[in-house]
Amino acid sequence: MRDFQFPGRSPIRATEAMAATSHPLSTLAAIDMLRSGGNAMDAAVCAAAVQAVVEPQSTGIGGDCFVLYCPNGQGDVLAFNGSGRAPEAATVDWYLDNGFSELPKQGPHAVTVPGAVDAWCRLLDDHGRKGIAAALTPAIRYAENGYVVHDRVAFDWKDPETDLSLDEVAARIFLPGGKPPTAGDVHRQPELAETLRIIAKSGRAGFYEGAVAEDIVGRLRRLGGLHTLDDFAATKGDYKTPVGTSYRGYGIHQMPPNNQGLTALLMLNVLSGFELGALDPNGAERLHLEIEAGRLAYRDRDDLLCDQDHVAVPVQALLSAAHANRLRGVIDPERAMTELPRLELPGSDTVYISVVDRDRNAVSFINSNYYSFGSGVVGPKTGVVLQNRGTSFRLDPMHPNCIAPGKRPLHTIMPGMMTKDGRAVMPFGVMGGGYQPFGHVRLLTNMIDFGMDPQQAIDAARVFYNQDVVEAERGVRVDAVEGLRRRGHQVAEPRHPLGGGQAVLIDWEKGTLTGASDPRKDGLALGY
Repeated sequence: MRDFQFPGRSPIRATEAMAATSHPLSTLAAIDMLRSGGNAMDAAVCAAAVQAVVEPQSTGIGGDCFVLYCPNGQGDVLAFNGSGRAPEAATVDWYLDNGFSELPKQGPHAVTVPGAVDAWCRLLDDHGRKGIAAALTPAIRYAENGYVVHDRVAFDWKDPETDLSLDEVAARIFLPGGKPPTAGDVHRQPELAETLRIIAKSGRAGFYEGAVAEDIVGRLRRLGGLHTLDDFAATKGDYKTPVGTSYRGYGIHQMPPNNQGLTALLMLNVLSGFELGALDPNGAERLHLEIEAGRLAYRDRDDLLCDQDHVAVPVQALLSAAHANRLRGVIDPERAMTELPRLELPGSDTVYISVVDRDRNAVSFINSNYYSFGSGVVGPKTGVVLQNRGTSFRLDPMHPNCIAPGKRPLHTIMPGMMTKDGRAVMPFGVMGGGYQPFGHVRLLTNMIDFGMDPQQAIDAARVFYNQDVVEAERGVRVDAVEGLRRRGHQVAEPRHPLGGGQAVLIDWEKGTLTGASDPRKDGLALGY
């Protein structure tokens, strides 16, 4: 139990159903959907659609998504890959011949074909009750009538790295009066409202064919992009087999590559050989082991993870006990490693949604435009902000993650699912681009090794190794920071909070749900 004399929030507890998101309007929309007879998948898609309007810097229908789903909370965990692919004309030779040394972070060449809308429609057809029109109704209302800009959204909107003025359409919609909205302002997106109406009426064809696709592809082509209407029409997500590991008796499930979820599993496998629970949960020794395990796992990530439809990834070898033992063997509890390659891991703007309904259908759902406002390219008639996932590709023809026609890039957004004895225990996720494997491991070890409830585990101060520096949030104790420095780490305060997460814990014996949402964002968990 937390100390009620300190700032913080209690976890949310209920019996029937629970939703946790990073925005109050999104959580409310999910709860309304559940109380009107929808199930967890209906609620998750509805929540994601609302956030595509009210958190435009983080996500949108021009983005991608991944989903882990456990029907009735029992049996196999299903995985759905809703990430987009490179255009058919996007060969590495084209980019090299045209003078590119890397994929840009903004503009048309940063854009892969968005996969979110196809995924939403498919998942609702396969697992929902209400359909896409019902799921989009609240989002259409907010886009048309306006929504109040919340504080973290406003904080992200004014990020100096996001220059919406470079795109005249983006500037018109997202810099009203020539400046970003501030907290408390009302913002409207009427073009997006009309696009959502078309999708509500026509389903996925309303986005990938006809006027909406023509507007988006036309804009990309005018800017020099390689996308075609055929690329959009051919977009199709697919079910995959999750990858997983066992940690202290719990099953931890992640998306397979092209997703980076395997990175968190590598970290857990390494840490499983240390008695974390005997350490100070906020001390330097625990933080150091987490950092070193992460550095090793990210090396494997950057060297090997890619779209398995194009290049084989040695998943079983990476998840083997022998590999974990090799990695663990090079960690010195008293000294930072010096020979590992430099990590340069960008943050991202993402929304993560956790929902469990009365039938215990458990959904772990993540949707993103990657960088703040993605590529910065917006459809002039549709109001669709396009993601910039293409920037994750390499232009080294020998690298597994090299760009190729129809290939998916290495993807950072990763939903998680924890199970035990064949039943779902917790859909969970931690946002934040490259930080996410660290965030998953931090959340899980806080709960499993140190007995924290989901809210305590999410609230706890975080560290992240990036660009040869340990980023330590202000909540990390001074003595822990000094202990990291004594071990050879450079430590600095991050410019932004590290990530943001949600989780819903299922207690099958008591028949209860416990929800948590990150105070680093605007959201909350609600249940009934």
